[in-house]
Amino acid sequence: MTKTLSARSGGPVTDAVAPLDVVRAHPLCAETPTSVLPLAVTPRESVYVRSNFETPIAHGAWTLAVGGAVRAPFTLSLADIAALPMHTVLATMECAGNWRLGMDPVPTGEPWKYGAVSTTRWRGVSLAALLDRAGVHDDALEVVAVGADAGPCDDAEGEVRFERALPLEVARHPDTLVAMHMDGVPLTAHHGAPLRLLVPNWYGMASVKWLTALDVRTTPFTGYFQSKRYVYDVNGTTTPVTRALVKSMIVLPALHAETAADTVVRGWAWSGSGAIIRVDVAVNDQWHRATVGRAASAYAWTPFELSVSLPPGEVTLRSRATDASGAVQPERIAWNALGYGNNAIRPHTVRAVSGECSDGQS
Repeated sequence: MTKTLSARSGGPVTDAVAPLDVVRAHPLCAETPTSVLPLAVTPRESVYVRSNFETPIAHGAWTLAVGGAVRAPFTLSLADIAALPMHTVLATMECAGNWRLGMDPVPTGEPWKYGAVSTTRWRGVSLAALLDRAGVHDDALEVVAVGADAGPCDDAEGEVRFERALPLEVARHPDTLVAMHMDGVPLTAHHGAPLRLLVPNWYGMASVKWLTALDVRTTPFTGYFQSKRYVYDVNGTTTPVTRALVKSMIVLPALHAETAADTVVRGWAWSGSGAIIRVDVAVNDQWHRATVGRAASAYAWTPFELSVSLPPGEVTLRSRATDASGAVQPERIAWNALGYGNNAIRPHTVRAVSGECSDGQS
């Protein structure tokens, strides 16, 4: 069960003004509230938070080391990084475990509902610029991002540090950032201050928080969070989680809300493998083609809407997105032991009433 916390109510969310739906307080895991999900850009205070370990303490002497299979390794201070050219990327980011509670049976892991997804602006230095400065060896395969967060894990010996690998071509993408700002202000502690990665199109585990090092490698990385967690484990065969799967959600009318029978169904669709080209909305199993709007950026969720007359009483709505790669949201996903990548079509129940009704609409 989740609880809502804000700065006014105390608790661990000390940098929040708008509420978060807290799934776990220590280390903090919290969802964007359903009341905020209709917004195109998530308020910074309500951007979802995923922490595997307790939050490291940032300090003025924080540095970023770039090394491994490079010709000229170097270390930068925060002032050094702040002086480099930066740009801003608007991106939708989703936790790989989002909607774990929608799987049957529910796998192990944080009991996420469907609010572990947010869209916000990130500002930072292109990771490619740092790699170019270091001079990557010709036989390099990937870049391992090393976070400062670490702790014990039940199925590992000793302390485990959060580390994840990116293929070199993804690390070199111009919009893969070493970010210092979120939504126009410096990162907060819960969001990875003072440095984190931003990897558009990938699930959130790739956007390593509290970044301390970048290690260029010529062999595949097999660390704990690459081989034992954030993997699709199907009958003992594991594959690392990477790009976000095609997905959609209805945000208005709100779940379980009363709405006028003549209404507009609105929602968001996103994918890490291509632009959203189609969304269909079902009303009690009758599918209709929705109108797809324009995404605010190449990496932000795409709006869709459907003007429809609902039958009176309880109505089940569903949405199904298709992306430019041809991927379509499935009715069900292949169950995996750790509960990642649940992009299955999700029922969304409302109650239609005759006449005008604004509950759940905006």
